[in-house]
Amino acid sequence: MQLIMLGESLKNLDKATDSSLLLRYPTVDWRQIKGMRDVISHHYFNVDAEVVYTVCTDHINELANTIHIMLKEFI
Repeated sequence: MQLIMLGESLKNLDKATDSSLLLRYPTVDWRQIKGMRDVISHHYFNVDAEVVYTVCTDHINELANTIHIMLKEFI
């Protein structure tokens, strides 16, 4: 559920900034994150548990670091 919330929040943020904010942080594959949200939300029979596990173990820290950088720039 948290991955769904994350993807939805990023979609809304991208829309609110006319797709300009996320482009400033190219080290994160924003498209994949938003796409994963769609699969989990709407195509849940296609969810690969190993992919979700890999995302959570190997990629969440990088994403969290990038979001912290983004927050520092705007607060």
